[in-house]
Formats: sequence, C-alpha cells, structure tokens
Amino acid sequence: MRTFPFKISVLVFVRDVKGRFLLIERAKNPNKGAWSPIGGKLEMGEGESPFECAVRETREEIGLDLSAGDLHLFCMVSERAYEGDTNWLMFLFDCRRRIEGLPPRMGEGRFGLFDESEIASLKIPETDRKMLWQAWGRYAQSGFAAMRVDCGGGELNFIVEEEL
Repeated sequence: MRTFPFKISVLVFVRDVKGRFLLIERAKNPNKGAWSPIGGKLEMGEGESPFECAVRETREEIGLDLSAGDLHLFCMVSERAYEGDTNWLMFLFDCRRRIEGLPPRMGEGRFGLFDESEIASLKIPETDRKMLWQAWGRYAQSGFAAMRVDCGGGELNFIVEEEL
C-alpha cells in the first residue's frame, strides 16, 4: 500500500438569511475550479483544535466572527488517497449564524449563494457529491457521523463507522 501525507482540515457549511448555501469556487488546489464550503487546514504546529480552525477560517474567509457555540460538528471524514496524493481527516461544521449577503472575492476564490436544489448542478468534487452533502442533510441539524472513504481504488468506497 502506498503512503501519502496526512492533512487535517475543516469545512464550514454557512447559509445566508434566505437559507442559501455560501460556497467558494476554489482558485487553488485541492479542488481548483470546483465549488465547496469554506474551510481550511488546521494549524497543527500551534495545536489548533478543529473548532478553533473553523472559527479562524470563517473569520479569515468571510469576516464572520464566531464562537465554538455557533458551530455544530456533524461529521468527521477520513479520506484515503484523495486525488491520489493525500490522506485527509476533515471535520464538517454547520454554522448556526446566518450571513446577510455575499462576501467579497478573495485570493482563495469567488463566492456564490445557492439553494440546496442548485448544488447538484454545480461543479463540485465527487466526494462532496456522493457523501458530504448527504451527510449535511442527514446530520447537520442534530446528529453526528464518523465516515471514511477510500479514493484510491477507482470507485469511491464509503463506510459509515458511527452515527449518533
């Protein structure tokens, strides 16, 4: 079995006052050119927690100041061999606070607001399409799931390891 670097990240599912999802069309890899929730990598050298990272990334990317209480951790996902070169451990958060409008474009990409029904027609990563959005629909309001996906064997293999 090949080995890959391991990275830890967060994704934050933010909605506006009308219930539309805020997504970023990523200008950088991974997922360059695809739409995804905002987020980023943990500052592991500083011992940053996933909640601290979600608060920091939300402030940096869209200027929304949150506390840990504004977030619901609804899923933890381990992705093996994503894009054939990285293992990811991702923490998915639903943001309980709503934004008023579209944030300005930034170096990471441009933002858009989308109704849930529009997301399926967007260019989004395959793992997001097949797993992350279903996890949001099932667990974001009150539940939690731990999942893993093996991306290295051609077809994605998803396993729910625990649900609450």
